Amino acid sequence: MTDPTETPDDATPQVRELADIPAVEVITRAAVMLMSAAAEKIGLSAEDPDDSPHRDLDEARRIITALAGLVTASAEYLGPHAGPVRDGLKSLQLAFREASAHPDEPGKGPGEKYTGPVW
Repeated sequence: MTDPTETPDDATPQVRELADIPAVEVITRAAVMLMSAAAEKIGLSAEDPDDSPHRDLDEARRIITALAGLVTASAEYLGPHAGPVRDGLKSLQLAFREASAHPDEPGKGPGEKYTGPVW
């Protein structure tokens, strides 16, 4: 019988590896994952985004808003990564606006309460 308090040998390196990753890399990885998820939910991975089986603009709005909060809160720590991450966020906000049948007013789109209006 296995003791439930014991940690498998293969779990220990994962914990150590995570502890060794600098905060800026953890934040950047999280931002990239959110960007990828938002792009999928907007339908950008499909040849025709309007026909994407993964398209869900309500879900995309939530993800983009979370991304905007992360980017805004961590911009000072991102150093040279801040610009590309902000550009990616803005591109997603614009893609969301284009994908919407009834686009939000400027300043009311996903994440715009954190980033300001996106044109």
